[in-house]
Amino acid sequence: MKNLNLHPLKKLEIILAGEHQAFVTDLLDRAGVKGYTIINNISGKGSHGFHAGHVTFNEDDALIMIIAAVPEELTKPILEGLAPFYDKHSGVVFVSEIQVTRVVKFKDDSSTSTEDTSK
Repeated sequence: MKNLNLHPLKKLEIILAGEHQAFVTDLLDRAGVKGYTIINNISGKGSHGFHAGHVTFNEDDALIMIIAAVPEELTKPILEGLAPFYDKHSGVVFVSEIQVTRVVKFKDDSSTSTEDTSK
């Protein structure tokens, strides 16, 4: 079996109302993010109280989470693009350091390093 090298990335977990999904996905696409996962109908408690996930009649009223693994150099521009949005709307962004094995899925081939960062 091949050795799997680990490569550092940042994970963005963006929580917002479903009605604003297109704004965030457009921002991620324009920033050059290669992919993301969208989780619909999330539940949780925050500064606005408890929010139930399953809205029967209007999916736009439900909270969603968009998860993206991005190179560190994309993190600041994405957060700067989201800042005006969060000045007017509720939600939150969690940023954490992660490591991935198949970095080609998250970075352009030209920026992919073969250095083993798992040490």
